[in-house]
Order: sequence, then C-alpha cells, then structure tokens
Amino acid sequence: MKAYRIRQLHRTLVPFMVLPLLLTLTTGTAFQFAVAANRAQDFFWLLELHRGKFGSVNLEFIYPILNALGLLTLLITGLLMWLGLPRRSNAS
Repeated sequence: MKAYRIRQLHRTLVPFMVLPLLLTLTTGTAFQFAVAANRAQDFFWLLELHRGKFGSVNLEFIYPILNALGLLTLLITGLLMWLGLPRRSNAS
C-alpha cells in the first residue's frame, strides 16, 4: 500500500510542477543568453518571470519555495519508486 501512495503522490504532483519548472528553466536560460549578448537591460522582464512576478500577481517570496519543495518531492518520490518498487513487466 505504501508503494501505491508514493506513486499516487508523484502522479498527482507532476502536472502541477511541470509548468513552473519549465518556466524557471527557460526564463533563466534565456536571460543568461541575453547577459552573454550584452542585452540584459532589454530582457529584465524574463528575470521577473523567473522570480515569480506575473504582472500584478507577485509571488516572488513563495514561488522559489514552492518550486523547490515540489522538485524535492518529485525527486524523492521518483527515487523511492525507482529503487524500491517492483518493476512492471510489459508482457500481458
């Protein structure tokens, strides 16, 4: 039953974490390319998205914490499934 709960937690959390993690990854990478091209001043809006400021909605304080907790939970549950759960066979 424990394995089912871990898998269920992982499966439930993934859809909520994909968008914030992809947003953090793409905005951070794009901003670094802008810095390398000496165009950072034109792309500070990417940095604001990266930090969690979405227009009038400012999540700068909680966004990194939620991102970190979500990623850590996915990492732990993924490792637990990978290391401890029996593998499903493809044969029917």
